[in-house]
Amino acid sequence: MTDITDDIAEEISFQSFEDDCRLLGSLLNDALQREVGTQVMEKVERMRVLAQSGCNMRMAGIVDTAELLEKQLASEISEMTLEEALTLARAFSHNLNLTGIAETHHRVRKTRSVPILSKSCDDTFNRLIQGGISPEELYDTVCKQVVEIVLTAHPTQINRRTLQYKHIRIAHLLEYNDRPDLSHEDREMFIEDLAREITAIWQTDELRRQQPTPVDEARAGLHIVEQSLWRAVPHYLRRVSTALKKHTGRALPLICTPIKFGSWMGGDRDGNPNVTAKVTRDVALLSRWMAMDLYIREVDNLRFELSINRCSDQLSELAHEILQKEKASEDRPSWNQSLNRSQSKPYSQQAPALPTQLPAGANLPSCTECNDGKSQFPILEIPRTDYMAPNHQDSPSSDFSSSQNLQKAFGNGTVATVSNSSSSNNLQTVVTPRSPSFNSNQLLARRKLFSESQIGRASFQKLLEPSLPQRPGIAPYRVVLGNVKEKLMKTRRRLELLLEGLPCDHDPWDYYETSEQLLEPLLLCYESLQSCGSGVLADGRLADLIRKVATFGMILMKLDLRQESNRHSETLDAITKYLDMGVYSEWDEEKKLEFLTKELKGKRPLVPPTIVVPPDVKEVLNTFRVAAELGSDTLGAYVISMASNASDVLAVELLQKDARLALSGELGRPCPGGTLRVVPLFETVADLRGAGSVIRKLLSIDWYREHIIKNHNGHQEVMVGYSDSGKDAGRFTAAWELYKAQEGVVAACNEFGIKITLFHGRGGSVGRGGGPTYLAIQSQPPGSVMGTLRSTEQGEMVQAKFGLPQTAVRQMEIYTTAVLLATVRPPQPPREEKWRNIMEEISKISCRHYRSTVYENPEFLAYFQEATPQSELGFLNIGSRPTRRKSSTGIGHLRAIPWVFAWTQTRFVLPAWLGVGAGLNGACNQGCTEDLKAMYKEWPFFQSTIDLIEMVLGKADIPIAKHYDEVLVSPSRRQLGAELRGELVTTEKYVLVVSGHEKLSENNRILRRLFENRLPYLNSINMLQVEILRRLRSDDDNHKLRDALLITINGIAAGMRNTG
Repeated sequence: MTDITDDIAEEISFQSFEDDCRLLGSLLNDALQREVGTQVMEKVERMRVLAQSGCNMRMAGIVDTAELLEKQLASEISEMTLEEALTLARAFSHNLNLTGIAETHHRVRKTRSVPILSKSCDDTFNRLIQGGISPEELYDTVCKQVVEIVLTAHPTQINRRTLQYKHIRIAHLLEYNDRPDLSHEDREMFIEDLAREITAIWQTDELRRQQPTPVDEARAGLHIVEQSLWRAVPHYLRRVSTALKKHTGRALPLICTPIKFGSWMGGDRDGNPNVTAKVTRDVALLSRWMAMDLYIREVDNLRFELSINRCSDQLSELAHEILQKEKASEDRPSWNQSLNRSQSKPYSQQAPALPTQLPAGANLPSCTECNDGKSQFPILEIPRTDYMAPNHQDSPSSDFSSSQNLQKAFGNGTVATVSNSSSSNNLQTVVTPRSPSFNSNQLLARRKLFSESQIGRASFQKLLEPSLPQRPGIAPYRVVLGNVKEKLMKTRRRLELLLEGLPCDHDPWDYYETSEQLLEPLLLCYESLQSCGSGVLADGRLADLIRKVATFGMILMKLDLRQESNRHSETLDAITKYLDMGVYSEWDEEKKLEFLTKELKGKRPLVPPTIVVPPDVKEVLNTFRVAAELGSDTLGAYVISMASNASDVLAVELLQKDARLALSGELGRPCPGGTLRVVPLFETVADLRGAGSVIRKLLSIDWYREHIIKNHNGHQEVMVGYSDSGKDAGRFTAAWELYKAQEGVVAACNEFGIKITLFHGRGGSVGRGGGPTYLAIQSQPPGSVMGTLRSTEQGEMVQAKFGLPQTAVRQMEIYTTAVLLATVRPPQPPREEKWRNIMEEISKISCRHYRSTVYENPEFLAYFQEATPQSELGFLNIGSRPTRRKSSTGIGHLRAIPWVFAWTQTRFVLPAWLGVGAGLNGACNQGCTEDLKAMYKEWPFFQSTIDLIEMVLGKADIPIAKHYDEVLVSPSRRQLGAELRGELVTTEKYVLVVSGHEKLSENNRILRRLFENRLPYLNSINMLQVEILRRLRSDDDNHKLRDALLITINGIAAGMRNTG
């Protein structure tokens, strides 16, 4: 039986945790006192006391008194003015967020104080060695492990990024306060800093006023890398390396990375028309730009550190070669041509054309400053020297446009430009008189333009660091790293030009295209330091940088593309119609496969360049074009959502091949990188049941099998979706069908000798496959985790798990140890066939009951819309994609996130348990009670399924859900709500029977106590949300009411610690 059912609820010291909560709450109250006054604060405090008293009575079993207190609380909330309600919502919402910060801080604090932490590399490696695993096997398994954590932009992150940063600052302050060496003055300053942060939070708007774009979402993902993962990854790898050396005698190889990161932000276009081919290209280039920027900072720090002269002969030769090249470059007379090379773009795109003749009066003296504003003397302007082409001839029109553009830059002040004659190296100056309206602002503008010019930059650079050949005894490491920095800066500049849509020169010697190119000089420095007895320096900042390059590469997180299978069918329809071949989507599966296989074997493009197609189809073709341009060095996998047939995979392979053929023909060279992995995503129950057959059919096709072996190292990747399967059939049935689908896929790959990587599309909430990472991996079918795993981390879980470096290190370590254990000590399968039969029976009853309620009861949709804030969730602006795949109002086309989100808000959390009680009840009535208890004790998959449902039931609240019904639901539908609450009670009863617990969350007292600590604020916000919904539904244009509602949604999400 597991002790942990929530990654966030590891053992903490409650005394210090409660001290921090009191401190944060007191500072928040002080801020409120200043901001809203004593009278309002007294009302807020009265609400808290009533809620706290009601919770105490209910926990003591005094239900009648608790109900009276809750009715009093609801009554007083209903009498509040809108302003008072808004203040109460904000106060309790912020309090729950501050409590969450304290919880996370104390989890981190506990991990520091424990000598050997559970699930750590040290603990796990030790247990495996003690259990009989040889050091060689352990070492090889860890080094070959491939885990990829894929961050997605699923719209479940409530808090604005501004507030997330402020929360991180508070977490850092709490960490600072733990230092034992703080003086009394230090602690006073700490309190002042904390008070400032809390005041700033109160004065900050909690709500997003505009919907984020896909690029905004991608930037948020890149900020996670910058603020946390950039520091966490080398720390995590050091921890793995240290544990390996301790238990096997060998450290982790320097460029070995058991964990990498991927992203869907800017690539997931499934049901999101805002993600276009241009967005994907821009996000990919932006990610590469960020990588270059981070590497430049690291190399700068490294140059400062490696000031030593002693080095290997190979490094000395390289440094000498670099110096010679720089010396030759400086001695070259055509200095303007070298400047051109560094600028990377033609002059015609950088600055206006240069005149070829001097105007009259150019021989007059010039002055650089004049205060009377009426001088007739011209001012000589420092020239822009970005590019000066020899033999350049300008037309009269270009003279005119040049003058116009420069006057825009300088106002009406004097302009001077420089040209380089073909017959001489003398500079020719063109001066136009300054107008009387010249002023200091225009002078500042000219100075700014000068500072941004190449001459300005070069001059400033010389002030910072003299040219290398002039410094005697130069440190070779600084020379080599200086060259690395220069290339990184040119690479970054080139990416800027590409993002701006401007042409740029492409000299492979000037840029880094691959991580191998960047690693080469860094590894040379490392080997030099090691060979010269400076290993202590090599294993510091330099080793960390090498590991960052190995982990993050040139793009930080490779970008996956995702699109629905129907969009590919529509594209092939347009192509086959254009070619008079018929309608692709009307063909049967065998005809589709025959056509696709034949085209894949061919060497000519299928799509003619002159084809005219609808905009939607054009967008799909453009996406494949961008994929061909970027290649597998930048992009990860192409995921096909709603995949159901082998033809869905081959269709993408064909479109991908066609785009690459067309692009390479235009370029006259092969496309960059390799082809993308094509990954079918099986989501619905029907598709999960057919997953094994689809993979078997694919691998039976000779072309496809050879393609996988040749281009993807014999690895087939398959994704399984937890969200839509749960909404389709209920959580219990979805869990069992996912388990069987993985078994089927593994068996199919084994038949053909192909390795399998399973990609788990898990959400944050249990209703969408969420739950503790360790528990989830340890309960997978045997053979499904063989050293490789991909898994999504979505929405609010990205910030919760990876927002702080300390929590990120812990999460990466949990991923590593869980995958390691699942590989060398696979989980136990069902002990006997009878257990599988029992699961089938429970699943069958559960699914039937779930679907009869959700999809077949004609009253359910209306009940759902009345009892929850589902229709109001769209005002949150938390994601770039629509809440529905199609315009239908039914539950079938509603996305899984708002479906789960809405029920989580009312504390009914119906998607996670509906149908489970009926299924367990049916199995117990058939005499299987003892079998169920044995399954819970001995079968990890069944145990984790029950534990997660039990955790959700512990967060559910029947009185709160009943209050929503009594106030918001029509009298004719309240009976449905009563029946559902009865089912919740039944589910609780049978879950406790199976687990053997006396009450919910008995096996996780830490989580229960933490949740109880939030209840007074959480219950109050729920009651306030009910009142606001009641008012809003009769006054739906009231924007202040809408704001108040959205703040309550934020608060409940903070209290529940998840959303959708």
